[in-house]
Amino acid sequence: MEKQRPERNETERLDREYTLGTWTRQRDFDPTQIVDTEGPRIVTADGDSILDFSSQYVCTSLGYDAERIADAVSEQIREVPYVSPGWSTEPRAKLSEKLADITPGSLKKTFYSTSGTEANEVAFKIARAYTGKHKILSRYRSYHGATAASLSASGDPRRVAQGPEIQPEVPGMIKGPDPYAYGSSLDPDESLEYIDEMLELEGGTVAGVLVEPLVGSNGVLTPPDDYLPRLQEIARDHGALLICDEVMTGFGRTGEWFASTLYDAEPDIITMAKGLTGSYQPLAATTVTEEIGEYFEDNLLNQGHTFSGHPVACAAGIAAIDTYEEEELVENASEMGSYLKSELEALADRHPSVGERRGVGLHQGIELTKSERERVPFEERSDKVSSKQTVLDEVGARALENDVYFYTSVNTIVVTPPLTITEAHVDEAIAALDDALEISDSAMDE
Repeated sequence: MEKQRPERNETERLDREYTLGTWTRQRDFDPTQIVDTEGPRIVTADGDSILDFSSQYVCTSLGYDAERIADAVSEQIREVPYVSPGWSTEPRAKLSEKLADITPGSLKKTFYSTSGTEANEVAFKIARAYTGKHKILSRYRSYHGATAASLSASGDPRRVAQGPEIQPEVPGMIKGPDPYAYGSSLDPDESLEYIDEMLELEGGTVAGVLVEPLVGSNGVLTPPDDYLPRLQEIARDHGALLICDEVMTGFGRTGEWFASTLYDAEPDIITMAKGLTGSYQPLAATTVTEEIGEYFEDNLLNQGHTFSGHPVACAAGIAAIDTYEEEELVENASEMGSYLKSELEALADRHPSVGERRGVGLHQGIELTKSERERVPFEERSDKVSSKQTVLDEVGARALENDVYFYTSVNTIVVTPPLTITEAHVDEAIAALDDALEISDSAMDE
């Protein structure tokens, strides 16, 4: 039987009345209060215990019981709760050293901010200052953040919906194709050739090529194994830096510390947030190679934030990395990712409305289709910013009725659970999704 949404409690009523909700028309903003968390689950005010199989926005990678982080945050608040970035603190120094150890290639020096979008904005400024060029090449099926330059670099429908009358796009942002054989007229090799030609025709004006190694909220797009190294070579042939946005894919989600490592790529700049603290504190980082860091020894780094390197957030980052290491969660992501992949593929075999499974490790997604023969999506890209109720929404809602939460976006069910999950959690989630996909199966054209 379908669960009925209870009447709003006082917290929900106040939230609805006084808070502007994100990415929504406010008449559709109707949040459910979360009052507790346990392991990989969130608990609502009316007592529902929901298995979180998307890590919220692919960010609560440690689940909700990381006591080491809670202790580190509490201790740091009592010792040095805040000083401005011009001072040195032990948490910032040690976290920077740790990031130099676990990031790929010769990445060494880190600038801190508070969100993934800020980390990308910092990367743009650094790339432009270092190269003396001004353009950033990104891709059409991408999301890099909500602030002005990061949203302008995004190919996400939310960029189009913003509209120039509200926020004109930042100049110098150009976009190329994605390695997305399922929904593009170009195969992955042709998309690389296209980007190569773009860089040539832009006449040496591109400072950086910005990519998510595995695309996140625009469909969990997974490139061929040789794509990222080849893109890196193309970028460098044209004097551009490779910037890898690992805000979603960083910190073990793919079974490696960073997806760049998974694909044997060595970015010039890497951006991160989300899993950096498991979202126990807002913290983001932009890490650059030793060579780029050396450039700013004698050249102004014209960038700053009040909360850059916040000692409490950095303490959370250190504790998060320690937790990933000591609980072997990167390895667990690889092991559970293999199990999840096999279960999703079996699920796809049972449901004709599943057109494709994509992903690596615990960064997985399934894309739905109206037709087995033609692979027609249920949801158009523009539906992401409309109030239209889609079949994808209905599938997600049915899974939630079965007490499992999946984030849905651009015709894709995003399957990105915390790195702490077990086979039993996978089985529970697959059972809920198995039931929910009956909705999309019955809505197919044929």
